[in-house]
Amino acid sequence: MQTRGIATRKRFGMRTAAQSAALGLVTAACAASTITASLDPAQGGAKPQATAVNQDAKIMADFNGRVQKYVEEHRRLEATLPPIPTDATPQQIDAHQRALEKLIQRERLKGGKPGDFFDKDTRALFRRHLNVAFSGPDGADAKAEIMDEYPGPVNVVINGRYPDTIPLSTVPPKALQLLPPLPEELEYRFIGDRLILLDVHAHIVIDAIEKVFRR
Repeated sequence: MQTRGIATRKRFGMRTAAQSAALGLVTAACAASTITASLDPAQGGAKPQATAVNQDAKIMADFNGRVQKYVEEHRRLEATLPPIPTDATPQQIDAHQRALEKLIQRERLKGGKPGDFFDKDTRALFRRHLNVAFSGPDGADAKAEIMDEYPGPVNVVINGRYPDTIPLSTVPPKALQLLPPLPEELEYRFIGDRLILLDVHAHIVIDAIEKVFRR
């Protein structure tokens, strides 16, 4: 039994401060990038025009919609399991985690596949944001820290269990600020230069983006 997985499971009811703050940052960024008016030379003034759809905001909204749909199903399945006692032992927590893992995997086998959350547009957008997060000297240090925690090549199976032999990576606060905030059931993590979407309660990888930064 892996203590890191259990420790993460114990705190799955908490959301990081960085994730909470990110909601405001992402919303403000999307609003600022929306064009609402243009000059009308004939009238010599400002002429309102239909608000232009911001493509990045739409990609974010579509991603959030897919996440919300998954979380609703996750909660429905988890509600079928006995609740974890407030004084649960590590063994009880691990048993609950693995039971939920099986339920979600069975449901995902009906059609869940790589790219369900990180589709082509989302992968491109996230790579752009992470390129900003990992730029400069601080970014280089953050990448080095992630790679220091990476034991080497590992096969990551979408909808499979997060490898018990790999510690959960550090996620730089700047990366969290630039990515959409997640509900408490999910977290972003890195396995080497791969960004994954982790179901914390079930300890399974539900999607991944390869090579999100240069080593």
